[in-house]
Amino acid sequence: MTHLRKLMLEELERRNYSPLTTCAYLRAVEEFARYFKRPPDQLGPDHIRQYQAYLFRERKLSPNSVTQRLGGLRFFYIKTLKQSWSAELTPYPKKVLRLPSILSQEEVARLIESAPTPFQRTLLMALYATGLRRAELARLKITDIDSARNVIHVQGGKGRKDRDVMLSPNLLEALREHWRSLRRKPAIWLFPGNRWHTADHPISPKVIWLACKEAAQRAGIRKEVHPHTLRHCFATHLLEAGRGFTNDPDSVGSSRSGRDHHLSPPFAATPERHRQPARRSVTCQESRYRRRYEIDAAAACRSGRYHPRSRRELRRAQPNVAHLATS
Repeated sequence: MTHLRKLMLEELERRNYSPLTTCAYLRAVEEFARYFKRPPDQLGPDHIRQYQAYLFRERKLSPNSVTQRLGGLRFFYIKTLKQSWSAELTPYPKKVLRLPSILSQEEVARLIESAPTPFQRTLLMALYATGLRRAELARLKITDIDSARNVIHVQGGKGRKDRDVMLSPNLLEALREHWRSLRRKPAIWLFPGNRWHTADHPISPKVIWLACKEAAQRAGIRKEVHPHTLRHCFATHLLEAGRGFTNDPDSVGSSRSGRDHHLSPPFAATPERHRQPARRSVTCQESRYRRRYEIDAAAACRSGRYHPRSRRELRRAQPNVAHLATS
C-alpha cells in the first residue's frame, strides 16, 4: 500500500464512509493514476478533464459512473491532499433520469413461480412483498423477523439507516417453510451462504441477482428485469391499488417513496390495524406523471388562445381520492 493510498483510506475511515464507497473511491484514484502512469499527486485539472473525456468517449461509461469517479477524485484532492477543487474546470456530467421497467402483477407472479428452486422462489417473493434492496435482503438476520408485530427490521440499510417493513402472513409462512427446509439451522443469518446454505456467513447480493435473471428467462419475460425491478413493482402496485403512500418515506428507505402500509396481491394480506387512508401525497404522486400544464377550455373559448394553468391550480382542481383507500 502506497503512502497516498494509506492517507486516503484513513480519511475515508475517519468520516465513516461505507465499505462500498471506500472501495469505489480508492479504485477511481487508482485507475486515474494508471491511465497517465504517474502518481495522482502529480496530476492536475487538465489531466482530470482529459480523463473525463476518455471515460465518455472510449470506455462509454454512463453519466452516473463518471460522476462517481469524479467524486472519488474530488475527495482525494480536497480531503487527502488539501488542495482546491474548481467545479468550473471539472464539471459533473448531467444525469439522465429514466423511468424504471415495471412488471404487471401477473408477470410478477409468473416470475416468482418460474424460480428454479424453492430457495430462489423465497428470495424473489421476499423482494416483491417487502420492497427491500438485494443487499438488505441478503443480510437479514433471524432476529429481524418480528412475527408478533408482522414487521421485518432492516438494520443498516442504504445510508446506514434502520427501518421496519411489512411482513405479510403469506411471506411469513414461506420463510417458515424455508427455515424447515434447511439442513443446518443457522444461528444468525436468515439466508446462509454456500451451495447447501450451511455457512456461517450470508449469501452475497449476486446470488439474488442471478436468481432474478434466471427466473425471468424461464418465465419468458422480455422486459429488463433485475432485483431492483421488484422494488419498483412493489411501490407502483401499491400506488395503483390506491392503498396509500403517506408522507413518511423512511419505511421503504427512499426519499422519493411513501410508506408501505400494504403489500400487493397475490402475496399480500395486510392486517386491518395497519391500514390508513391515502393522503394528499397520492394525488401529488399521480400529478408527476401528468403534463405540467393543461388547456383551460373556458379561457380558450373566450380569447381563442391557450392559457396553461399553474401546477398549484391543477392540484386544487383535482378530486379527492381518499375514498380509494377504504374501498
